[in-house]
Amino acid sequence: MEKKVGGEKYLWRIKNADSEKVKAIASAHSLSFPVAQTLCSRGFVSSEEVRSFLFPSLEKDVAHPSLLKGSISAVDRILLAIKNKEKILIFGDYDVDGVTSTAIFLVALLPLGAKINYYLPNRAKEGYGLSTSVVEKAAKNGYSLIITVDNGISAHAPAKRAKDLGVDLIITDHHRPHKKLPTAFAIIDPNQKGCKYPYKKLAGVGVTFKIISFIYEKIKKELPEKIYELLMLGTVADVVPLTDENRFWVRHGLAKVNSLKSLSMSVLESNSNLKKSRLSSLDIGFMIAPQINALGRLDDSREAVKFLISSNSSDVQRIGKVLKVMNEERKFVERRIYEEIEGTIVNKQIDLEKENVIIAASSKWPSGVIGLVAGRLMHNYGRPTFLFHEKKDGTLRGSCRSIPEFDIFQALEENKDLLISFGGHSFAAGLTLKKEKIYDFKARLEEKISKELEPEDLKPKIDLDGQCQLSDMNAKMLHDLEQLEPFGNSNVQPSFFVEDVTLIRAPRILKDKHVKCSVFSEGVIKPIIFFNRPELLSFFNSVNDKPFTVACHVVKNEWNDQINVEMQGLDVKL
Repeated sequence: MEKKVGGEKYLWRIKNADSEKVKAIASAHSLSFPVAQTLCSRGFVSSEEVRSFLFPSLEKDVAHPSLLKGSISAVDRILLAIKNKEKILIFGDYDVDGVTSTAIFLVALLPLGAKINYYLPNRAKEGYGLSTSVVEKAAKNGYSLIITVDNGISAHAPAKRAKDLGVDLIITDHHRPHKKLPTAFAIIDPNQKGCKYPYKKLAGVGVTFKIISFIYEKIKKELPEKIYELLMLGTVADVVPLTDENRFWVRHGLAKVNSLKSLSMSVLESNSNLKKSRLSSLDIGFMIAPQINALGRLDDSREAVKFLISSNSSDVQRIGKVLKVMNEERKFVERRIYEEIEGTIVNKQIDLEKENVIIAASSKWPSGVIGLVAGRLMHNYGRPTFLFHEKKDGTLRGSCRSIPEFDIFQALEENKDLLISFGGHSFAAGLTLKKEKIYDFKARLEEKISKELEPEDLKPKIDLDGQCQLSDMNAKMLHDLEQLEPFGNSNVQPSFFVEDVTLIRAPRILKDKHVKCSVFSEGVIKPIIFFNRPELLSFFNSVNDKPFTVACHVVKNEWNDQINVEMQGLDVKL
């Protein structure tokens, strides 16, 4: 059950938890009441369920890699290639998932004596996925085994070409497959039909990790420590659900990173001005991973892998400086595109009173940035969002992000007659189509959404785990919240509402877009900041001494060796 309340911007969905069960959880596990309320509202009610969530384990949460369809033959083929000194080519992708997957293969197989090389396509010139030209070039240069990571599940023509040329192809991927699979020596994708692996939500790097861990188990060796860092980075960055096995490995990787910083992580942390005693999954997702995503825009894609695994300090520092500049440029371009599209919504060129979906295209928008902008628009407006980079030949290459109520992959599958290609998941996908098909495509999406969704489904929403008092926000609550990490997809950062607060200090506008103020309730004063909500300045200026309700995250602010408990505001209501 949940209660729905309208805030200034969002529809608040407040989860109702049984107070007696909450008290029992808080008492049995020594947790602060708001954290116990969060667990209960998310379905962890019994002591066994709570304990299982708070303390994930290898035995309970991680299945054996042999359950992955195709894994046994793939591992045997890789070990044979190493033994016979065959040339192996790893074909990756330019995003964090693809780069970390490629890096794991190198870190794992080079110490075993493998003759291994890697290829990452150039985002602008080649686009996503294995191509026949790369297969032909690999065959010409004597490679007898190609392994794809984080791609390949729809590479029909390249797979056929590999077979014709006598090159064995192993596909490792995690994207949802189409009805027909490519012809390959082995395909490892937990989402393929007939795969008995119980957990289907692995990132591409997760699938790579399973194959590598299987290899090391067979040869009775310990995995290199660096692999856990790479697995954590790729999993968080690809925004796969942080549940079950993914949650276990991200926790494990974060513990490794926080106990011993690698050269590349130290540079990324410095670039972000992160001065914390402990990095969280949110730090990785919002501060670290976007920098690695910038690696995909380097002219030489190989630099991305070199940065992550090189022991040469000068190389890592040099690439790190480039990343910092590129990431700042990326943020500027992203902000400019967002504001441009938001302008079309404000002046009703995109009329959200009549339209169910946000679709926009431009030749000026870099394809490497539009996915990030689409995600932000989807969150802020509550609509499935499609943004396209228009190429010179009249094709549109797009990224889409969707709301939980609308399976975008299924929608693309139903309209594949209009598309040149597509791939992805329920919430995020990529697609390519001819410019002249965009109007038919939009019309079909509008019709499908009108038939399947309610108007409320298309409102921007925030989910609140329960109620909190300012007096609850202390060091104990912060410690307990950390037990729920890592936060991300399907295990979001807990959100609370606080009733009857009053403004204690005049609000300030920071950098023309963030609003900061302090609120008071029952003898306690707390600072609160609302990021990217400049319109709230007028709300606070008009509220005077009236009590109001805030929706917020409770966060730790570390500065000059001081730790303060503060609020990150989400929305307000009178």
